[in-house]
Amino acid sequence: MAYDEGLAERIRQYLDAAPGVTEKRMFGGIAFLYQGNMAVGVTGDDLMVRVGPDAADASLARPGTRLFDMTGRPMRGWVVVEGAAVTEDEALGAWIDEGRAFAASLPPK
Repeated sequence: MAYDEGLAERIRQYLDAAPGVTEKRMFGGIAFLYQGNMAVGVTGDDLMVRVGPDAADASLARPGTRLFDMTGRPMRGWVVVEGAAVTEDEALGAWIDEGRAFAASLPPK
């Protein structure tokens, strides 16, 4: 599955070579990891965000979101945000910040 390279590039620009951030191909797309833990990624035209189990319900109440489910087993603590919901840089940045904050709460890998 191809992924939206334009969205991936916007994420790269937002992160602007932040220390501890790496990229890795995952889930048929590209993932951005912070200290070895996935924070956000792009699959198809959508943004994947690792928000953690405690923030999942609140995240899913926001427009354009759904549970991350690629195999028929939803992954609690992960959401997918429709590409149309992150066309504005401010919205994209807020999701990236949430994903990076959760990844930062985990032990480095």
